[in-house]
Amino acid sequence: MTSAVDTETLIADNQQLRSELQDLLQQAHINQSIIERHQAFDLKLIGASEFRELIEAMLVTMPGVFNLETVTLSLVDDDYAIQRILRDLQIGLNEFPNLLFLKRPIAFPDEDGYRLSAEKPRLGEYIPALHQPLFPNYQPGSVAILPLVRQHRLLGYLALGSAYPDRFTRKLATDFIQRLATVAAICLENVINNERLKHIGLTDPLTGVNNRRYIEQRMHEEVARGQRERSALSCLFIDIDHFKRVNDQFGHQSGDDVLREVAARIKKELRLSDALGRFGGEEFVVLLTHATREDAARIAERIRAGISSRGIMIEGSRDPLKITASIGAASLVPPERSRPTDEVKQSMLKAADLALYQAKESGRNRVVLAS
Repeated sequence: MTSAVDTETLIADNQQLRSELQDLLQQAHINQSIIERHQAFDLKLIGASEFRELIEAMLVTMPGVFNLETVTLSLVDDDYAIQRILRDLQIGLNEFPNLLFLKRPIAFPDEDGYRLSAEKPRLGEYIPALHQPLFPNYQPGSVAILPLVRQHRLLGYLALGSAYPDRFTRKLATDFIQRLATVAAICLENVINNERLKHIGLTDPLTGVNNRRYIEQRMHEEVARGQRERSALSCLFIDIDHFKRVNDQFGHQSGDDVLREVAARIKKELRLSDALGRFGGEEFVVLLTHATREDAARIAERIRAGISSRGIMIEGSRDPLKITASIGAASLVPPERSRPTDEVKQSMLKAADLALYQAKESGRNRVVLAS
């Protein structure tokens, strides 16, 4: 027969088990909530089709999802290819202070001084001499460095920073973090490749600047923006003077060299928000955002002087070849709201083209502003 003491013990044990079970259920609910939150974040990463959308998910959304003080993304971009794409996408590097670029991968030694696998996440305390390049704007207590690797090629690092020194330790299991790194790397490679394909489709292969399709598409967008925001917009029509003589005298290869150099000199004078496109043959169009007629005149004169200031060395000529350009400029201050956007765009292009014709007729190597 069970004694009263045994019954009390059983009751106490049962209450203890119930309490532990309740704690386990509560933890299970918390874990389920975390898993669902992380799965939703994974879907957000996977669903990002554009670079800006992916960067915002990683650098803006991710800290809140994972309860982190900071997240940075450092991309290995030794030839500036990614940065050129961002510039063409009108993504300023100052928009995302935690988007960083590296000329080469970082060597992360372990505690014994030996290099760890390039594909292995690194967790532990924050060491300024080692981690500062990945955390230029915040000094965390502990860090998790996730190499983003695709087919044994390092794309960069996703760096997680916590204020708590014991959040990321060397003894912590890395299965979940490794999975996150894999998902992030796949999404990053996919978005970069998509942007590169779009970049190729909207880029003139000879000069490396935008093509006519891009510049007309961008001009339509900027005219519509100017109509909404009542902001000024200008465009320049640029034509290389006597370009046919270059091809006839020195050959088309030399003509291509001149086109590339002129495109580079024009680009040098433009802001990040402006757009340059090769319109065809030896003609270029520049779109100047938030630019009045006076702004257009100043920039056009700077471009004209930049092209003619020094000769261009080409094959077959002992001396640099003197090259000049004529420029027509037109402005909308601001674009008319009552007219269709495409009609306004075509009107501005036509006015700049007419001004260019006047520049040619009046002696070349000059800027003419449309009335």
